[in-house]
Amino acid sequence: MKLGILSRNPKLYSTSRLIEEAQARGHSVRSVDVLKCYMNITANQPAVHYRATSESEGEVLLFDAVIPRIGASVTAYGTAVLRQFEVGGVYSINESLGISRSRDKLRAHQLLARKGVGMPITGYANAANATEDLIQFVGGAPLIVKVIESTHGAGVVLAETDKAAESVINAFRGLNANFLVQEFVKEAQGADIRCFVIGDKVIAAMKRQAAEGEFRSNLHMGGSASLVRLNPDERALAVRAAKVIGLDVAGVDIIRSAHGPLVLEVNSSPGLKGIETATGKNVAGEIIQYIEKDSKKGPNKPSGKG
Repeated sequence: MKLGILSRNPKLYSTSRLIEEAQARGHSVRSVDVLKCYMNITANQPAVHYRATSESEGEVLLFDAVIPRIGASVTAYGTAVLRQFEVGGVYSINESLGISRSRDKLRAHQLLARKGVGMPITGYANAANATEDLIQFVGGAPLIVKVIESTHGAGVVLAETDKAAESVINAFRGLNANFLVQEFVKEAQGADIRCFVIGDKVIAAMKRQAAEGEFRSNLHMGGSASLVRLNPDERALAVRAAKVIGLDVAGVDIIRSAHGPLVLEVNSSPGLKGIETATGKNVAGEIIQYIEKDSKKGPNKPSGKG
């Protein structure tokens, strides 16, 4: 197969591992920067063009399948490029709709809620006079305030008192930031579980523990990772969450609460370094194997509404 990886940097661990595993299985693979792609939008011959440098000539990209590794900062343009591949009948392991859904936390939470997927209690409002109600919706402080477009734990604040929560909410509103107010699950004790979903299975899982004095368990924030065993309910929840968002490959973050597992987030471009290191599993190889099998079904997989 001719595989394309949509990534800003081929030297990133996740991208380089996918290239390594694709080549090991006999595929032709190439990493392309989505920001250097441009499109010929036509009904007859839709195409994605690429110019690697200002000195190089433009070329039409011809792939059998693509693996989108689109960063949050380039979601809008990256998904536009991916849609153009989809228009041209190219298989993508994650389609543009699922990626767009996952990047908008409000939209993702609403979709998950509509399908009955368990999550921490979450509130959202625009009006300043709704601040007190937002705080009460989630049971009062301590609570989490998170920017809708946040990644890697940035733009996520723990407010330990109602007064502090009011100040944070007003500050975010003053910056014209879109944000959610969310219940803080104390019994999770600063830990969450990253479930790596491929297709209908959780193929690897790791527990991420926040560093001392920190409530965010993200590895970028100094958190640690270790192998964890999931129970059947946790596995089913992770797979269901990925399917609701419309992703075949996803990092589903869950926490263990007093009333069962809850979904925190569904990530459409989960990193491979932490999960492969913590579990010792060849996750990149599993992704390539899945593409080999699933791409034979054709480029257009059914997507839900929303």
